[in-house]
This record gives sequence, C-alpha cells and structure tokens, in this order.
Amino acid sequence: MNKKPKMAIFKFTGCAGCQLEFLHLEDEFLDLLDLFDIRYWKMIKRDNDEKEWDISLVEGGISTPREIEEIKQIRKKTKFLVAFGDCAIGGCIPSIRNWTPQMEVEDYVYPDTSSIHSMKVTGIGEYVKVDEILKGCPPHRDTLIELFKSALLKIRPRLRKHSVCVECKFNDNECLLTSKKMACMGPVISAGCGAICPTLGRVCEGCFGPMSNPNAAALAEIFKDMGLNDKDIKRKFRKYAGMSPEFRMEAGH
Repeated sequence: MNKKPKMAIFKFTGCAGCQLEFLHLEDEFLDLLDLFDIRYWKMIKRDNDEKEWDISLVEGGISTPREIEEIKQIRKKTKFLVAFGDCAIGGCIPSIRNWTPQMEVEDYVYPDTSSIHSMKVTGIGEYVKVDEILKGCPPHRDTLIELFKSALLKIRPRLRKHSVCVECKFNDNECLLTSKKMACMGPVISAGCGAICPTLGRVCEGCFGPMSNPNAAALAEIFKDMGLNDKDIKRKFRKYAGMSPEFRMEAGH
C-alpha cells in the first residue's frame, strides 16, 4: 500500500488568509486528511514534524533575514514547494510598503527601531526555487483541490492563465471598462475567482495577480484616457502585484 504524501504548511509575512481558505474546504478537507499526512501546520497542530515533506505550501512573503534562512531550510527538506497565494508569489499587499524608504516605514510603527531587523518584502522565489504557484488573495478552493489532485496523480496541475475578462464572458457580464468607463483591472489579471467583483458591479482590483503575458502598458494608457492621474494608475498596479515583472513598469519601479 502506498504511503500518504507528507504535507507541510508554513506562514511568513502575510495575514493567514490562505491557510484559512484551506480550512474552508470543509467537507473536502476531511477527505484530504485521508489522502495526505499533514506533518507540519502550526495553525492547527501542537506537535509538528520538521524532518522532510513531499509537498510544502508556503504562505506569505519574505521580510526579515530570519525568514530567508527559514525558507531555505524548508526548500532543502521539501520535494515539491508551492508558493501559496500572492504574498508568497510576489509580496502582495505587504509589498506596497516597498515604495517607501524602509526607515520611514519602521518609524510609522515603532518608537524605537534599533531592534527591528526588517527589509523590503519579496516573494519566496527571490531566494529559493518554487515548483508551483497558487495565485490569489487567497487562492480559490477549486485551485487548491486541483493542486492536491495533481499531487496525488503526480502530474502538473491545470491552472488558469487567461484573464478575468474570460470569466466575465462566461457570466454574461457587461464590461465595466468599455461600457461604464470604470477602471477595472480584469484585462490583465489572472482568472480563478469566477469574476466575483465584476459580477457584483465592482471593478476587478487584481487580487489574482498578472495573467499570462498581460498588456499592462495598454491598460495603463486606457486608465489615463479615462482621467486617472499617474499616482492613481501606479496605485492600481501596486496594490497586489507591484513587484511582479509584468507590472513593475506601470507600478513605477
């Protein structure tokens, strides 16, 4: 009989929302316990095995020297490493502070910064090889299930690379960008959320990060023609993925 794959779940600089989405699998979560041996997960386990794992999901970005050492140790002990959510992929919302001098950021929070050892936020791929990424803030439950199925079958997961606009078409949504002149990020953002916000009449804010080969420059120009100033456009691209190669130019890198 085949042994269950050993799984570990870690958290760095982030809000723990990705781990909570894992727990929100509810009925499927019980099935996962039958299929995977969760050896390390401090959110739910008192006793954790730190030896080695077949698959590790890492939530959160890297923002301290200690976290650099920790992610390297996780990589060393892991066969298949997953960047679990946008913070682990590129820093996400915490990376907004990268556009402000580090000293100023620390002074906002701490009266005495002499003992603070912090730095600009990056994704884990800045320091270690990542085998797969799960986009989203947080990733959708269907994406998680796809990852786990593929891990059991030992194949690559089928993850969406097209834009949110495709999902809007599936939902018969009126285009907020062209019809209502609203500053929607959908044309350059990865699908996977089901176009939740546009379906409810709200613009896509970009929480699933860049789609495959996005034309960010063209969308920025459309925003400019709509009346957004340069600062507003930069904020749109910085919010979730400002440090990504696809959005760095528009974010003002």
